[in-house]
Amino acid sequence: MLNASVPDSPEENSATLGLTLTLDKLSVNLSSSLNTSHSQVVQPNLVVQSAHVPAAGTQGVQFTCVAGTSGHFVDNRIQLNTNTSTIVVGSGSIADALMYVRFPPVSEEAVSSRQQPSDVSLGFVLYQNNRFFRSRLYRTSRATVRVLSASIEGRERSAVPQHVEMLFRPTVPSAASLHDFACVFWDYSLQDWSTVGCSKGNASDGVLRCFCNHTTNFAALWSFTENYEYAQALEVISIVGLCFSILGLLVTIIHHVRENLERKPGKRQNKSTVALLCMCVSLLAFIITFLSGVENSNRQGEVQVEISQTNIIPGSDQHVHRDHGSCSAVAALLHFFLLATFMWNGVFGTEVVLLVRTLRRSLPPYWTPGSMAVGWGVPAVIMLVTLGATYSVDNPLEYRQEEFCWLAALDKSKHFDFGKPMFWGFLLPVALILIYNIVLLALISLTTCRTDPDLASTKPSPLRKKFLISFSLAVVLGLSWTLGYLVLVSTGHTHLVFSIVFCICTTTQGFQIFILFTARRPSFRAAVSHSVQHLSSVSIPLHSAKYMLWKSWGTTRGSTECYRDLSQERSFTSKEL
Repeated sequence: MLNASVPDSPEENSATLGLTLTLDKLSVNLSSSLNTSHSQVVQPNLVVQSAHVPAAGTQGVQFTCVAGTSGHFVDNRIQLNTNTSTIVVGSGSIADALMYVRFPPVSEEAVSSRQQPSDVSLGFVLYQNNRFFRSRLYRTSRATVRVLSASIEGRERSAVPQHVEMLFRPTVPSAASLHDFACVFWDYSLQDWSTVGCSKGNASDGVLRCFCNHTTNFAALWSFTENYEYAQALEVISIVGLCFSILGLLVTIIHHVRENLERKPGKRQNKSTVALLCMCVSLLAFIITFLSGVENSNRQGEVQVEISQTNIIPGSDQHVHRDHGSCSAVAALLHFFLLATFMWNGVFGTEVVLLVRTLRRSLPPYWTPGSMAVGWGVPAVIMLVTLGATYSVDNPLEYRQEEFCWLAALDKSKHFDFGKPMFWGFLLPVALILIYNIVLLALISLTTCRTDPDLASTKPSPLRKKFLISFSLAVVLGLSWTLGYLVLVSTGHTHLVFSIVFCICTTTQGFQIFILFTARRPSFRAAVSHSVQHLSSVSIPLHSAKYMLWKSWGTTRGSTECYRDLSQERSFTSKEL
């Protein structure tokens, strides 16, 4: 039953709680019913230990479950010490769970007045997990919480324990660290955990220490934090490629805006390149946001957390820090700008198909406002729906990743989760857009490669020009991003090759757009040539003066030479005359 998944229903929860009460009674009465001082029942997930000791003949009783390699309870690793004043753990042994019960000292007068020493019955029940204790306050996903129960029966007041101390060693998941814990007992009236009468000690050497003033079912509810491997700085090849893309996109945007403004007002709308400009703007915004904010600046792993001294029940076994906002904002912006880039790719491809296949010189008047609504509106809706459905300040990792500022993609076991926003908020919409763009490229390629046989004067286009047209459209339609899906499904050497090619093609996409759609245009070449000629024609004025010098020879040897300005001498002579 402890291995089974117990549904969260009131009927089955009451049944399991009733079973725990029965086990508590059994643990106390097992030794007396068998007429032995010690009785023990050990199963892989359950231990029932019973002891019958004289109250005057013991200082304290210690129940210990020593850790093993199998992860299950074994007979030779369950120990009971019926007379100890302090907690004692054998050398070389590690305790998974330990409970020490100390009784108040009995005076000599009380002992001499009794004809027969009073006996105390003790019972301990150790559960491998908390399946029988379904809590509404504390939820577990990966943590294993052991529950240790103690029951005491006796006719004298000396049977009331003076001190109850417990040790629990949690099994922290790999790549995680302990964050906090609480010492609790199960309150049957509340049907949940409670901290009344319990306090917690330190948590050194991976052991959680608890203290209580009564006996019942105890546990240490603990929470952990993930140890994340944060993304390193971008590689040189990525930074260089993105910088070239930024430069190419800036030049492309400036040139097309300037070219559009220089046209006559009546021809601006018919020959405008709104889709290309919007695509370049969204791609440029994505690259700048990616370079400036993709690395998480508020890292949880760099925050030193000290275990709190207050005994407060955590809400879950996994602790997630509250969101600071900056990383989630970057993830939302990256999501929007990248989706907008793909959406404008599709809009641009649709525009080219309409112009090429219908041989029209202009688009309908409603095309520009409709393309604006689709190119910017659809990505905004997808981004807002994804953000609203998964984001919360207390648990931002349902929306984004902690290692870097991007959409969440993996589950708690580090496997790809199709329920995360990375799949249905990004990969699925982008896959549909890429399929649509592939169809558009096929239609445009068939149209450009086809020759009308009825036109005898038609000059066939060279194969190189046809290939360049198809390649240019493939770049602007973003078809290189299909390699990203191959990266996700590939492994080994193939994964490395796809990753390198994907990185090179996507980081330089903006520069490729500049080469294919701006640098090859005659208007751009003319503008560059005009700028070069303007720079070369600029002359810098220089001030010059001419001097005519005459050497005067001195008669004295060793005298220095002197010169006179003949122009000044001539002017002076003319004045004298």
